[in-house]
Amino acid sequence: MDRSPAPHTAHTSALTASERRRIRDLLDTAFDGDFTDEDWEHSLGGVHALVHDADGLLIAHGSVVQRRVLHAGRSYRAGYVEAVAVRADRRREGLGHHVMAALEQVVDAAYDFGALSASDAGAALYAARGWQVWPGRLAALGPSGPVPLPEEEGATYIRPAAGRPLPAPGHPLQFDWRDGDLL
Repeated sequence: MDRSPAPHTAHTSALTASERRRIRDLLDTAFDGDFTDEDWEHSLGGVHALVHDADGLLIAHGSVVQRRVLHAGRSYRAGYVEAVAVRADRRREGLGHHVMAALEQVVDAAYDFGALSASDAGAALYAARGWQVWPGRLAALGPSGPVPLPEEEGATYIRPAAGRPLPAPGHPLQFDWRDGDLL
């Protein structure tokens, strides 16, 4: 029987300043200080999945935010997964799977498909949950037009929302522009 704490979800607007601080502290620690202010900004404005231990300590987090993606002449609403992290001393307990399950429910209910950029450490989690490496080209829609992102190819995963087909790889996925890492 799985006794992992269940995640709860909350929109960024429902989080207190103290809760946001605790999330940022978890992310800074989990990413060994390699979590930038832009990364933090990318994780806000959507739905957060939070897992607390029995004492109320935040032990896992992830969020899903809306990104607009142009593909084959159509604009899609993609649920983009950000800031998935588990405290180092609580890893390998299934908490990442619980966070992803909660975020996937949001993707299924609100978006055309899910997308994320995986680190080497996180790729196995996403693949195990049925996320697929996007086999086509990637770009961001910059102020002067599309900016190819060949360095992101092979690390960007997508997942269909329930009952919806995935975009076909014959055309690039062109993500909306943002500061910091584009994907």
